[in-house]
Amino acid sequence: MTLLRLLLLSLIVALASAASAQGEVQIARVQYGGGGDWYSGDPLPTLIAYTRQHSLLDLAPEPITVELTSDRLFTVPILYLNGHGNVVFTDAEAGRLRRYLEGGGFLIVNDDYGLDQAVRRELAKVFPEQPLQPLPASHPVYRAHYAFPDGLPKIHEHDGEPAVGYGLFHEGRLVVFYAHESDLADGWEPAGIHPDPPEAREAALRMGVNLLVYAMTQGIVP
Repeated sequence: MTLLRLLLLSLIVALASAASAQGEVQIARVQYGGGGDWYSGDPLPTLIAYTRQHSLLDLAPEPITVELTSDRLFTVPILYLNGHGNVVFTDAEAGRLRRYLEGGGFLIVNDDYGLDQAVRRELAKVFPEQPLQPLPASHPVYRAHYAFPDGLPKIHEHDGEPAVGYGLFHEGRLVVFYAHESDLADGWEPAGIHPDPPEAREAALRMGVNLLVYAMTQGIVP
């Protein structure tokens, strides 16, 4: 194990142990400005319950909500950002998010439809030196727990476009995963909320497990 991986392991363990008194890993939804519906849906409890059942991750059963200006940001290892409309990061928020990601954190972004233009613009404030990159189907995130040989699964149809997983990196480490034209969150919500078939919901939940497992293990295992 390289020195970099040892340092990443220390950071992740510290973040995870700070998440709760019981040592459970806490996931946080990002409350952002700009008028977009950061609060849309309630997908995380279902994903968390599924992940607790089907993996070894010890997740806190309920997510929390954080603003990027809150010091609580640095006590959670995984952030989730979702919505349909506008997203705006102030310069200070973009800087704090970058510091969080460079320090070992991981951000999952789900385009619930209508988020794409805004989130690309705002992520460019966080890492202006690199654009979002489409991840090949061979990327380890697609086999972290379940196998997705074709890459990001298509869960909910909006525009007839293929689902694409994009990434941003810091020193070779994937720190942002952006799910576009997939709408994973539709499949994470309780059955009956959306008209997606059971097999699509199962694929969404499995891909969600992959994201959480990958976020907590990259830099620890080869």
